[in-house]
Amino acid sequence: MSKIPMTAEGYSRLEEELKHLKAIERPAVIRAIAEAREHGDLSENAEYHAARERQSFIEGRVLELEDKIARAEVIDVAKLSGKQVMFGATVTLVDEDTEEKATYQIVGEDESDIKARRLSISSPLARALIGKTVKDSVEVSTPGGSKSYEIVKVAFK
Repeated sequence: MSKIPMTAEGYSRLEEELKHLKAIERPAVIRAIAEAREHGDLSENAEYHAARERQSFIEGRVLELEDKIARAEVIDVAKLSGKQVMFGATVTLVDEDTEEKATYQIVGEDESDIKARRLSISSPLARALIGKTVKDSVEVSTPGGSKSYEIVKVAFK
């Protein structure tokens, strides 16, 4: 059983989603199924089939979240330090072609959100950055071709 690295913030978001599904969504779908059953013939009852489908989705998501929480390796980013890029690091990069700056935090797969500047540890860019230090240059293959970045700052927040 392999561990899943994640930040404390990501871990608490998974726990919150699990609590919400168990305390609110699951009871609501059970009520919806019971209500739909009261309408009679289940073979032609669209409400019943929709509620059962929703229940199936909720139960699957609950199992998935419980598995991820059980295998989570919570890493406290505040306790990390150093000059090398590693999980949890906030890295500022400069595109060597356009001179554009971008800052990303390297996080677990379930926490990644490119709009929020959180990059999955398994992404090509994050994999290229791991182990590098300030002033190192990394080259990443993207769908638009090869891109080169220079690391200008590594921080742990």
